[in-house]
Amino acid sequence: MTWWLWIIVVVAASILVVAIHDITQKRHAILRNFPVVGHLRYLLESAGPELRQYVVADNDEELPFNRDQRRWIYASAKSQNPYFGFGTDNDLDADGYVFLRHAAFPAVDTTPDDLIPSTKILGGWRDREHAFRPRSIINTSAMSFGSLSGPAIEAINRGVALAGCMQNTGEGGISVHHRKGGDLIFQIGTGYFGARDASGNFSLDKVIESIGPAPVKAIEIKLSQGAKPGLGGVLPAAKVTDEIATARGVPVGVTVHSPSRHVEFDDVAGLVDFVERVAGATGLPVGIKSAIGEHRFWHDLAAHMAATGRGPDFVTVDGSEGGSGAAPSTFADHVALPFRNAFPIVFRAFADSDLHEKIAFIGSGRLGFATDTVVAMSMGVDMINVGREAMLAIGCVQSQRCHTGRCPTGVATQNRWLSRGLDPTDKAVRLGNYVTALHRELRSLSHAMGATHPSLIDPAHVVFRSEMGVLVPALDALSIDAALFDDAHRSRLGRMLASAD
Repeated sequence: MTWWLWIIVVVAASILVVAIHDITQKRHAILRNFPVVGHLRYLLESAGPELRQYVVADNDEELPFNRDQRRWIYASAKSQNPYFGFGTDNDLDADGYVFLRHAAFPAVDTTPDDLIPSTKILGGWRDREHAFRPRSIINTSAMSFGSLSGPAIEAINRGVALAGCMQNTGEGGISVHHRKGGDLIFQIGTGYFGARDASGNFSLDKVIESIGPAPVKAIEIKLSQGAKPGLGGVLPAAKVTDEIATARGVPVGVTVHSPSRHVEFDDVAGLVDFVERVAGATGLPVGIKSAIGEHRFWHDLAAHMAATGRGPDFVTVDGSEGGSGAAPSTFADHVALPFRNAFPIVFRAFADSDLHEKIAFIGSGRLGFATDTVVAMSMGVDMINVGREAMLAIGCVQSQRCHTGRCPTGVATQNRWLSRGLDPTDKAVRLGNYVTALHRELRSLSHAMGATHPSLIDPAHVVFRSEMGVLVPALDALSIDAALFDDAHRSRLGRMLASAD
């Protein structure tokens, strides 16, 4: 028998074996009814995100980040030309479309530095020992070692050092990958990883031990996050490696649970006491992070802070659009409010207690593009955090495999073979390039709109297209009191920016 006949026999026998298996198995009805060819259905389903991303989706259609957005990040990260030719392909008549009103006489750029500093000093209102003015209004969001690979964490840390901004550790503790030169915001979550004793209880001694050898500039207490607010988490035993266990302060190879709520406090007064305990022991600015659901909590918190003169130095508002890792679809799709609806609730609560110019506001949830940042800052945000945009900058291709542990680019996985493909040194440069490019675009937009800083842009110059086709000021569309952003307010922010640290 010739070799090609042997090939035919082997192929036919293989198909026969598959067909017999499909007909006799009882788990998949499609395979029982359509043996062999039924596998094509599962093949196409598994490749669905890739097919939509590269073949089906329009340039500005796909979510969470469309092709135009990804292209801008990739081009900026690689120091390539991020410009687009032949005019916009966006639907300018779409409901909610953002327009930015430029000034007849743009502001003159007198600052050679690419960085845009915060107008506010973190910890200034409470006069913390280590209060400071952030050098950058753009920093990276909370993404823990565990949800991201070690090389990815290292790339981000090296990248923020190059860009002059800060990396939020996420709630997984401070690992060796976080100590490559970049400044940190240490996040304390409900599991108190990196801040717990041997019994799993919160420990101030462990906090001080964790931050001692690391360049921690501030501490953030996470109440909830945009992707899955009100829900705890589980890190399976198989993923609790030596490195992860060391960073989190947990046993190796044992499943780790994050509760849905803190056990150290259960009301506003307890939260404020907890903030002050941590700040008092470390001297660092301490803030809180939360997705937004219940309204009353924010009014109660602001009123308590105004009455006692105690409480968080900053508030990070995470929109429900956020989510750099895995989450149940019900929570990701329906729980908590989108950023543009969420932030006005928080800002209004603190404004009612006359605290909106004392504490700093940080926004997150798909804000890592100049237009979205300008809209957020016109609402009262002082700084933004970028999560998935940072992941894209270091190589993420939006394959949406974060929950499987099989991220093909080595970003959101603990698989050693996959993560080895990510070179932290090369990707760090790309993250630094992206942050620098975003700073430059923000500076250009601000000047075009007649302001020397994004926080000083007149909010009336940011407008949305309504359902009726009318252009409506963003503050009106979002039900924010425009009186809070008058010339006097912008003048005070300008003085804050000009003041010495």
